[in-house]
Amino acid sequence: MSALTTVVAAFMLALVAMSFAFAGGAVVVAIPVAIIGVGIAAAVDFKKRRKQATTIHDQRERARTDKVNFTERDEQTLVSE
Repeated sequence: MSALTTVVAAFMLALVAMSFAFAGGAVVVAIPVAIIGVGIAAAVDFKKRRKQATTIHDQRERARTDKVNFTERDEQTLVSE
């Protein structure tokens, strides 16, 4: 989990714990708000990870298609004797 997701999840957990501590009707509000907050944080985290994976995949494909130009000296050193 990213730092933002951890902070949001901790805040939502604290919100639910506080609502139980006051033993009122706040539980009815706190639990759905906490679930929505954790869901949004998870969605942002998944989106970031998907974008990062796509970037790595694109770089790998680009590396396969790039042609390497060796100089004459490079070719001499690469040839096994």
